[in-house]
Amino acid sequence: MSTVLITGATSGIGYELAKIFASKKYNLLLVARNTKDLKEVQKELQNKSVKVSVFSADLSHDDSAEKIYKFSKNKKIEVSILVNNAGIGETGNFADGDPDKISAIVHVNMASLTKLTRLFLPDMIKAKNGKILNVSSMAAFQPGPYMATYHASKAYVLSLSIALSAELKDKGITVTALCPGPTSTPFHKKAGSLGSLLLKLKKPAEAKDVAEFGYNSLMKGKVVAVHGVINRFLVCISRYASFQTLAVYTAKLHRK
Repeated sequence: MSTVLITGATSGIGYELAKIFASKKYNLLLVARNTKDLKEVQKELQNKSVKVSVFSADLSHDDSAEKIYKFSKNKKIEVSILVNNAGIGETGNFADGDPDKISAIVHVNMASLTKLTRLFLPDMIKAKNGKILNVSSMAAFQPGPYMATYHASKAYVLSLSIALSAELKDKGITVTALCPGPTSTPFHKKAGSLGSLLLKLKKPAEAKDVAEFGYNSLMKGKVVAVHGVINRFLVCISRYASFQTLAVYTAKLHRK
């Protein structure tokens, strides 16, 4: 049975995706920072039909992707589906931001995602079979004052996913960028965005619903999957606005 590698697998969308794939009898390789949480999810999901392997890694470190890939090879785990779900953010003025936190956002959201994709993709191409789900965001479609690095990182994920989808079109590999709006996960608390106008105006979606939408979109081979009717409408109308106008609008949403 195929193995699905999921980063950020112990909470939020990643955890819900892990449960979905387990219910479909996929073997799992789950990655997160907290070993204790990983072991608890492993115990919950592993059964006679599903083998769950876990690996603790901090994706803000330069060598984390290589360690994950090496672990999979040593354990003879053939990853046919890669889910780059892990992501972090921070709210506030860029000039006042913690340089280490900004560096971590760049590493987790972009660098490690890129490395993991580059490491596992050749094996998928050789097997002529594979799927990649990159969790981007509605943030990818506009600049985001007060969450500048996060928005920029998700725009990168979206752009990379679309480009790779075109490159891999004839190689039996699909790449899907999942773009949810605000979602009920620990992300907003960790990013310091609780109390923002965005969360007051729009009720966050349930992580389970986003995960189910992401899974179905991945299986259908969709390139860009925007969750929610309202979000899809907002993406459409945003194409007719300038980046400057979008930035002004988004700044108001992120202010507390």
